[in-house]
Amino acid sequence: MPLNEPTPEFLSKLARITDSVEPTVHYLAEPRGRYDGQGAAVVRPRSVGEVSEIVRLCNTDKIGVIPYGGGTGLVGGQTSIAGPKPVILSLERLNSIREVDPSDNVLIAEAGVILADIQSAADDVDRLFPLSLASEGSCQIGGNLATNAGGVNVFRYGNTRELCLGIEAVMPDGSIVGGLKRLRKDNTGYDIRNLLIGAEGTLGIITATTLRLMSKPVEVETAFLAIPNPQAGVEILNRLSTKFGEVISAFELVSRQGLEFLNETGLEFVEPLSSTPQWMILLECGAGGNSGLKENLEQALGDAFEAGLITDAVLAQNETQRRAFWNIRESIPESNRRVGAIASHDISVPVSRIPEFIERASKMVKTINPTFRINCFGHLGDGNLHYNIFPPKGVKRSQFDDIRASLASSVYDLVAEFGGSFSAEHGIGRVKKAELLKYSDPAKLSAMRAIKHALDPNGIMNPGAVI
Repeated sequence: MPLNEPTPEFLSKLARITDSVEPTVHYLAEPRGRYDGQGAAVVRPRSVGEVSEIVRLCNTDKIGVIPYGGGTGLVGGQTSIAGPKPVILSLERLNSIREVDPSDNVLIAEAGVILADIQSAADDVDRLFPLSLASEGSCQIGGNLATNAGGVNVFRYGNTRELCLGIEAVMPDGSIVGGLKRLRKDNTGYDIRNLLIGAEGTLGIITATTLRLMSKPVEVETAFLAIPNPQAGVEILNRLSTKFGEVISAFELVSRQGLEFLNETGLEFVEPLSSTPQWMILLECGAGGNSGLKENLEQALGDAFEAGLITDAVLAQNETQRRAFWNIRESIPESNRRVGAIASHDISVPVSRIPEFIERASKMVKTINPTFRINCFGHLGDGNLHYNIFPPKGVKRSQFDDIRASLASSVYDLVAEFGGSFSAEHGIGRVKKAELLKYSDPAKLSAMRAIKHALDPNGIMNPGAVI
């Protein structure tokens, strides 16, 4: 269904619903600077009712709508680059936390609430909202849900989908789904909540959510480990999982290249170990009081040291040192951005096969160009790696634009061979649509198209994204 470009008359109708502003670079920029977006206007509704009126008007006139959250997505899901100029619908003014209830362990927030503010509101009632991302100071919960964001605590707590009990959303015809229940069990037919989570705004606009809160761990232990190779990391993970169960909150793989990029780009950090090995693990565990977590962890790490799985280790002695450890991990994406990757890959493979994947991928990349630098890091605990390839120091990435697509394809082909996914936590957006066609099951694609057509027959919702 072809879409129309907004006319002056249409924009006047929009202005009568809520204030409308000219799109600025804030709403049009793509975080990695790959391309510039477009838009006819930016609307910033203050209520779900206003969102409903705007979407209904756009549907009637067949005008595209781009839902916009914090703008931190890395696959172009929030950035229109082709076709008639759409309306950009920013959720920034739907930014109220409606309720926090520690008795039911729920928090109800509007889509525009910053993730860090949700974490803080949970902490104020002695609860934990465990979703944690490098962009948590600017990303919004609506966008987290729309992309089913992951982060560093997925190993223990799951993706955003697992942290959501209900959603309120506006469908493509302007109708409102009011699903802000706080129930753990609600087995009443098709789950619209889970259909919209991860749909990247292509099936509707999430305007509010009921989130699960967790008990805060009383004892938290954080460690930086030097390991001889990624296989040792997998073996340590298996040992600790057997010994501690769900006590492990995060298990992150860090490479020497990551720390070298921090130095190269001038980002401040404290060296965690006496020397920088090729591979490291950032580990965090949390447990209830009087669990003996520290003593048990020290013993487990000592056993791993004796087995040759660890060559050096430092346990955080206080919150300042813990934050210094996490500052390293959270600063790596920014240093990558400053260096400028030729090709970035958010991939997942079975945890047991990660060491083999890293070895084979490295050999493949070095065969293509031995001067390329690889920063492989990420969520080893759940099998999600960020496998990013960079030019030699002092060389701009643009010099390799002619091979970027083929380089990415080579990595994704290898991921497919390992039974993995070419998009672990970033989504499809506009950047990875070709990969979705190439690697997905045809029956799945057919079902996705049928769902899209059924719910959004005019194709107004985030046109050009996903499918």
